Amino acid sequence: MLLAVLSGFIIATITPLAGKLFRSKWSVGLTAVPLALFIYFLSFIPAVSNGQVLLFNYEWVPSMGINFNFLLDGLSLLFALMITGIGALVYLYTSSYMKDDPGLDKFYGYLSLFMSAMLGMVMSDNLFTLFIFWELTSISSFFLIGFDNENKESRKAALISMALTGLGGFFLLAGFAIVANITGTYTISEMMGSGDIFKDHPLYIVIIICFFLAAFTKSAQFPFHFWLPGAMKAPTPVSTYLHSATMVKAGIYLLARFTPLLGDHIYWNNTLMIVGGITMVYAAFHSILKKDLKEILAYSTISALGMLVFLLGLGHAEAFIAMAVFIVVHALYKATLFLITGILDHETGTRDINRLSGLRKVMMPLAIAGFLAVLSNSGIPPSFGFVGKDLIYSATLHSETLAIFITVAAVVTNIFLLYSSFLAGIKPFAGKLPSEYKDVHMPDWRMWVPPLICGIAGIVFGIFPMLAEGSIIRPAVSAIAPEVPEFHLQLWHGFNTVLGLSAITIIVGILLYVIFKPNDRHNAWMNKFESFSPKSIAAGVNKLFMKFAVTWTNLLQNGYLRIYVLTVISFLTILLAYKAFTVSSLDINLTKISALTSAEVAVMVILIVSVLYAVYSPSRLAAIAAMGVIGYCICLVFIFYSAPDLAMTQFTIDTLTVILFLLVMYRLPKYVLYTNKLIRIRDAIISLIFGTLITLLALEVHHEPTNKETTRFYAENSYALAKGKNIVNVILVDFRGMDTMIEIIVLSISALGVFALLKLQLNEFDREI
Repeated sequence: MLLAVLSGFIIATITPLAGKLFRSKWSVGLTAVPLALFIYFLSFIPAVSNGQVLLFNYEWVPSMGINFNFLLDGLSLLFALMITGIGALVYLYTSSYMKDDPGLDKFYGYLSLFMSAMLGMVMSDNLFTLFIFWELTSISSFFLIGFDNENKESRKAALISMALTGLGGFFLLAGFAIVANITGTYTISEMMGSGDIFKDHPLYIVIIICFFLAAFTKSAQFPFHFWLPGAMKAPTPVSTYLHSATMVKAGIYLLARFTPLLGDHIYWNNTLMIVGGITMVYAAFHSILKKDLKEILAYSTISALGMLVFLLGLGHAEAFIAMAVFIVVHALYKATLFLITGILDHETGTRDINRLSGLRKVMMPLAIAGFLAVLSNSGIPPSFGFVGKDLIYSATLHSETLAIFITVAAVVTNIFLLYSSFLAGIKPFAGKLPSEYKDVHMPDWRMWVPPLICGIAGIVFGIFPMLAEGSIIRPAVSAIAPEVPEFHLQLWHGFNTVLGLSAITIIVGILLYVIFKPNDRHNAWMNKFESFSPKSIAAGVNKLFMKFAVTWTNLLQNGYLRIYVLTVISFLTILLAYKAFTVSSLDINLTKISALTSAEVAVMVILIVSVLYAVYSPSRLAAIAAMGVIGYCICLVFIFYSAPDLAMTQFTIDTLTVILFLLVMYRLPKYVLYTNKLIRIRDAIISLIFGTLITLLALEVHHEPTNKETTRFYAENSYALAKGKNIVNVILVDFRGMDTMIEIIVLSISALGVFALLKLQLNEFDREI
């Protein structure tokens, strides 16, 4: 299982090393990876459908309770199959769609990284590994959305999505920390029986707010939805993979996974129902006003995500069944429509629905795929979407509160979604073929087969819903609801209220499509309210924040290193003075200070002379030499007090520092005084005060009792536990190995940054940026 989850990271590591291979026709071979994973997860269906919950445990940082614990139940299996199944089709599609792109190998690397991050997230049974994978989905999606990095709009969209999802990630970490503190464990499966503890806890509201902010930003819920339409600047494979079946459903997964722990409470249910309800109606209405195919699909996706959150908010088993079915329905029809949109844009050069028509005459397989997707999107039999829509209406009608009101909201939403699906899946293929498109031809089979497969799957599951019922739907619902009533998915339930609502949805939606045509006048009318939109408000807040940042930077970050040092030293001086005169007794015991030897006196005299010479020297090179002498004097002090390892370290660092300073300073112009006498007096006073305080505190240390407990521990255990005889080395690489690793990472990142700056070659385009 660990290899399956991390396989995408392995591919992401390999692709840069074998870039030429993956930029050729052999790129199609990468499809085997998600396809093999899809088959692998299919093999778990018999066990999971029988009610088994499979656990896979791999130790990572066991002392801190952070491990690669993977849980495979119905919910995680449902998402894993979507991630790998849709992923395989996207990989195949990409091999043709982006075959001429020079960054194809890089794109596959990002795509593979994202796939593994999603798999790790839905499989994690540990809070912090789930958080790590959650953040990796944000990072990898940032690279995918901004893949066309020379396009300003792509870069902006990537930054906005990263900012919002990153903000959500911060709150998710806070929520996880509180949850772990209350339960005493990081293992999700172990805490699932602790729901009553949370609902009565004073921090319950804080916890659910953190979870809501994480889920709503990730799954584009109102008012955080505006990043998703902007993310459509990404290549079509990204839009298909991230925004139909995977990343945007990460928030849905989070809410579903923790519903048994935090759900069944008025705050949880009502918030989800209200936010989800507003999102689904708001976005569905916007989708009927758009002319760009990707924008239509973006807003209809936001609406569908709102529907899923809304169903979770209803909080009963019937709603969870409808949600599980709709997750599959939406993944299939939305992937189909996104892939078709990419082909239309690729072959015709436009996504404007007012310019596209009659393409069935030259792209019949795509027209069939689009028609099948529309059936499922619109909830028209015999599609799986019809089954899902009936379940949604049944769930709203059986709601305990405001059943009629929320059912009307669901019907209105589905009418708008039907209309938008006709725009995306029917409009480009119906009517007369314009003369400008008569030479348009079918693309390579790798582009039109994936949408056709998804479209057909939506019909197959509709005709034979039992294929999905026991294998993925029932186990997924069982992972959310404590008790699942007996149910059977079927295409026909007889003549009843639900069927009547479905008929109203279809009839009104088709009439709306016939009567209403989106145009520039509608967009102009909507633009009147743009200043009140969440996007404009967020942009205004960002502008104020940037103005504050500029003011603050100009005040404190003025580019002079001496000012930065002065600020730091001044703050430390105030802090030390406060500590020394309020907390410390300043009881200095001079009797504990050993007598000075002649050698020590000589070294101290040399050190003092070097300090004075470094301060008053008119030559930079002479000052640097004096600083080197000071460092060597400190080396001698270490030797006097039996610390040769510290002396060697100090000697090495001082030698290297002096050489580097000489190399840099030698090229600088002649020494010039940039400060006046008053500034130099100020600096001298602050330096003297700081030095005096440090001296007093160093002397007072002698008055404190010496505790050898830590020393004894390392001396007794260095060889016994770490098999090392050098205690300092053992502390660095074993007992405090995590600190050392983080320090190495920081230094490595700094080195990479310096190397990148040295190699940076700006062209005119970069300078404009």
